[in-house]
Amino acid sequence: MRYLHTMIRVSDLNSSLDFFCKTLDMSEVRRVENENGRFTLVYLAAPHDLDAARQTDSPLIELTYNWDVEVYAGGRNFGHLAFETDNIYATCDKIRAAGVVVNRPPRDGRMAFIRTPDGISIEFLQKGAPLAPREPWASMPNTGNW
Repeated sequence: MRYLHTMIRVSDLNSSLDFFCKTLDMSEVRRVENENGRFTLVYLAAPHDLDAARQTDSPLIELTYNWDVEVYAGGRNFGHLAFETDNIYATCDKIRAAGVVVNRPPRDGRMAFIRTPDGISIEFLQKGAPLAPREPWASMPNTGNW
């Protein structure tokens, strides 16, 4: 068995692409427009996975945008995504500088959570051993739900 992709439904494709591509540095690797089904699928790859994703050998995020207005509630859009990062503090600094709330700060040097524009949680995990605790993260409280 091989992991292929994670699908999340999005309510605003442009807002979601801006979030994933500009804030998280992901890249669009393919797109499917289905007029009969009235939906668009956009497949995204993380920077480290981009070369493999172009050959369909890497996990992807599939953004599903249904053209007809639909409200996603109660987990119908998804639970959370997880990414490994080389430096959790640098990642969270970049995300926060982009105006995104870090809901669960990396107080432990190991784990943080944010949310997409559609409220989907994204977990960041430090690659290897946790980094030594440091400010402002070490004393920062949680914000909202994660």
